[in-house]
Order: sequence, then C-alpha cells, then structure tokens
Amino acid sequence: MDKLVHFNVTEQGLTAEFQFSDFSEAWGFMSKVALCAERLQHHPEWSNSYNVVRINLITYEAGTTITHKDYELALLIEGMYKEA
Repeated sequence: MDKLVHFNVTEQGLTAEFQFSDFSEAWGFMSKVALCAERLQHHPEWSNSYNVVRINLITYEAGTTITHKDYELALLIEGMYKEA
C-alpha cells in the first residue's frame, strides 16, 4: 500500500484537510472527488469552508472501521489533489 501523505488515521477514520487558492478551485476538486466516489460506490463525509475541504473516510458497512475501500479512495483523492 502506498503511503498516504495528507490523510491521517484517527478514531473518526482517515481524515484530511486540503487547501486551495479560492472557493472555485475547492469546489472543482470536490466535484472530481464526487465523481470518483460515485464510481467506487464509496462516499466521503466532507465539508467545505471557502477554500478548505475537509474529508473523512470510513466504512460503516464494516462496523465503522477503516477498510481497503477507504485507503483506495484516499490514494485517488491525493492523486487528484496533486493534479489540482
């Protein structure tokens, strides 16, 4: 498994915060993540405040634990952030 750069393992799941230059850039990132999450059928808990996006990944179907689905989506999200 590749090492995650932005995500941390917490009691809430894999958590990360991403900062952008403005709201439009943050919203564009969220749109890309949403399409990817829909393809994987694994959806994040997240929030947006102007140029900051906070993401939490956890698998409720597995008893509210972190699973391979969370790591897979986290790696894809980190890749999208690098491209942003």
